[in-house]
Amino acid sequence: MDSAVLIHRLHFAFTATFHYLFPQLTMGLAPLVVALKTIGLWKNDERYNTAARFWAKIFGISFVFGVVTGIPMEFQFGTNWSHFSRFAGGVIGQTLAMEGTFAFFLESAFLGLFLYGEKRLSKLAHWGTGVAVFFGSWLSGYFIVATDAWMQHPVAYSVLPDGSVTLTSFWGLLLNPWAIWQYAHNMAGATVTGAFVMASIGAYYILSGRQKEQGAIALRVAVIGGLLATLLVIGPTGDGQGRNLVAYQPAALAAMEAHFDTSTADLVILGQPNTDTKTIDNPLVIPKALSFLSNRDWNSQVPGLSSFPETEWPTNISLLYYAYHIMVGLGTIFILISVLSGIQLWRNKLFESRWLLWIIMLSAPLPYIANTAGWMTAELGRQPYLVYGLMRTVSGFSKSVSAANATFTLLGFLGMYTLLAILFLFVLQREITHGPVEDAAHAAEVK
Repeated sequence: MDSAVLIHRLHFAFTATFHYLFPQLTMGLAPLVVALKTIGLWKNDERYNTAARFWAKIFGISFVFGVVTGIPMEFQFGTNWSHFSRFAGGVIGQTLAMEGTFAFFLESAFLGLFLYGEKRLSKLAHWGTGVAVFFGSWLSGYFIVATDAWMQHPVAYSVLPDGSVTLTSFWGLLLNPWAIWQYAHNMAGATVTGAFVMASIGAYYILSGRQKEQGAIALRVAVIGGLLATLLVIGPTGDGQGRNLVAYQPAALAAMEAHFDTSTADLVILGQPNTDTKTIDNPLVIPKALSFLSNRDWNSQVPGLSSFPETEWPTNISLLYYAYHIMVGLGTIFILISVLSGIQLWRNKLFESRWLLWIIMLSAPLPYIANTAGWMTAELGRQPYLVYGLMRTVSGFSKSVSAANATFTLLGFLGMYTLLAILFLFVLQREITHGPVEDAAHAAEVK
């Protein structure tokens, strides 16, 4: 691979991966904040309002850093991927513009009202601002996912005389069958992140003996939300996304399982792909399970990589395979933790199970790893294309930006984002140390 292409890919991969650490938390916390506010309104319980206020602050901190790290990605379309922008701008420009114009402003405006307008709004109106923040954050996610989904499965376009593409159906773009399942799977994954972070901090409060009541509230809501989200990730959303691969990217599916020859296919649990011998070393498999998951038939034939020209194979099969299996493996762990926590909560023993609270507290980083691995799976599986079947990656980067120049800016971003990460952790740590419980004077003012 040309060194310039590699550096441009690494540059965008780094900025996109770092940026998505923040939106996945905001999108995941949004429904949980609404749940807390709803319970507080329903029960007229100020403890839940206090919890909603605290978690909205965590949401706001993550939101600010998401905005700061997201803006450079928009510019990278022009600086690092100008040929792609000229080719596909007539299509993806629609969803990217709508994300900024509608969803972002909706989310940011109502977030300000939720955080600072509580004393000036009725209880019901303040609850409504929380719902609007939730809707705005999830709408923003849909526009971004729809953009990526078009790159995975291009629809509703026509080719212009200059070789670029233009949109022929706005609703065709938004209702892309790839987008529907990808969005559902992505938002379930984000909710897992929000739930595990909330549960982790709740467990910390209980284990430390500080603000145990608020820790219990956070754990109770997060465990229930996390259990639902983890089941959705594996269940209909993960299966639906897998069916997309069967229908539209069978080579990517074969690479994800290191399935080289067309045959009834086992589901690989563990093993190392060997691209030289086109086998899996030290395999641990569920016999014929991939055939069933792909076609609902245990004996069906699943196309192997050998069925496709090598020029159509994903460019890094080993990395794709490991990213996919890390995602699935962690998803299984999330189900185990969530089910066990749910059982202990139902038995009223969760808050006394210190061993389980330690597991919950230490598991907070795992959803970030799983979501990153999931996005790596999606993007590596699309290679060697930028727009699947239409534009190869080697044709989309900015030819006038050399590898040396791209490396220089990448190093600059590494330095700046390291400082941002330190600042984020510092601000987050201060907020967690302060905790949900606010001074009595503020609570009295709100009432």
